[in-house]
Amino acid sequence: MPGRNEAPPRVLATEAAASLIEEIRADHPDILFHQSGGCCDGSSPMCYPVSDFKLGERDVKLGEVAGVPVYISGSQFEAWKHTQLILDVVPGRGGMFSLDNGRERRFLTRSRVFTEDELAALGD
Repeated sequence: MPGRNEAPPRVLATEAAASLIEEIRADHPDILFHQSGGCCDGSSPMCYPVSDFKLGERDVKLGEVAGVPVYISGSQFEAWKHTQLILDVVPGRGGMFSLDNGRERRFLTRSRVFTEDELAALGD
């Protein structure tokens, strides 16, 4: 846990997620995550080759997990900024355009609400 005045990370990854990221990076070295906003693939974290995804000017970088940047749309960030996102892996198929598709495991976002002290450190 970060110290009292140290801002906590906005995004983390479980060991299972880090392992799947490593597997995907063996095939696609430069990737990013974008937290989906709920259209075609619900609210799944989507994994793309950097060259295949155009970031919007309102997208917010939450941080990095296993050396991979994680973004979210500005409007969704406003709704979720009080939570820490935790990338995890569960059995199943990934989003139809996400690089975890076809690997029989998919990324899933879990979350927890930041404490008052953590929110204060984040400046929210």
